[in-house]
Amino acid sequence: MIEPVAVALGDPAGIGAEITAKAYAERQVRGLPCFFAVGSRRALETSWHGPVETITAPSQAREVCDHALPLIEVEHREEIIPGEPTLEGARCALDALEFATGLVRSGAAGALVTAPISKAQLIAIGFTHPGQTEFVAERCGVASQNVAMMLLGPTLKCVPVTMHTSIASVPELLTVDLIVGRITATARGLMKNFGIEHPRIAVAGLNPHAGESGLMGVEEENIIRPAMEMLAHEDFTLVGPLPADTMFHPRARAKYDAAVCMYHDQALIPVKTLHFDEGVNLTLGLPIVRTSPDHGTAFDIAGKNLARPDAMVAALQVAADCAERRMRAREECH
Repeated sequence: MIEPVAVALGDPAGIGAEITAKAYAERQVRGLPCFFAVGSRRALETSWHGPVETITAPSQAREVCDHALPLIEVEHREEIIPGEPTLEGARCALDALEFATGLVRSGAAGALVTAPISKAQLIAIGFTHPGQTEFVAERCGVASQNVAMMLLGPTLKCVPVTMHTSIASVPELLTVDLIVGRITATARGLMKNFGIEHPRIAVAGLNPHAGESGLMGVEEENIIRPAMEMLAHEDFTLVGPLPADTMFHPRARAKYDAAVCMYHDQALIPVKTLHFDEGVNLTLGLPIVRTSPDHGTAFDIAGKNLARPDAMVAALQVAADCAERRMRAREECH
């Protein structure tokens, strides 16, 4: 059995505390692992009236989780107004993320789940990373180019090659090395986290009709296909480059374990269309398991008791499943 899962509560003015508390309330029905929150008690009390008990170490969570939501509290003194993020709230969110990441890295916690943060507020306090993924990677001693973001739901897993960048800059950012790295990370992630011994990976083209043999773009022939050819002798199967508009219907999805897409929306639109309320972001390439709900802070509904916990529930389930699979693999090696 893995150690309790750490949940960093994210921005106190967002829905992170609410969906964490609602997931806790449904823990038995949903079969969730033992988990504890790291963050602002005020945020929990603002959005939920259930029992919360402060702990000082992850090992205490098992004694508490049957009767209260365990919380490792991060100092946050100001009043919280749901939907109105502040710099103090951003500092609390960053402290919670830092603390929770450290607990998982040390082995005291079994996996990390991160609730949404406000990037604008974090940047205002000096945060220099594009997002939580890159921050966690740095704290784990992994270069950001060696991690990948897998978006997944019950019937689809997608990995974008480029992430938070303008669509105009995507063609110049695509390189053979970058695509090789993302495909390799995807294959290793499927093996390590999901126990798929010989992954099948579909690779999307960049242009309409996957470039139509150069008539609609040359990136497929000049960049994507050479990258795939470099991996021809690896222990996984690649197909593509494929036209993205025909990759995601049910018959197509049955033929692969994950899709590697060239840019953010090419990967996220199908996942969110199919699994909007239960999408999960899993970071590949880390020595720890880290997931997050595949949605934002939702400041517009914060404090209104409207946030659904499905994505947080799914993030907890995926985190626990992946961590347990990794633990069994380590035990078998010894």
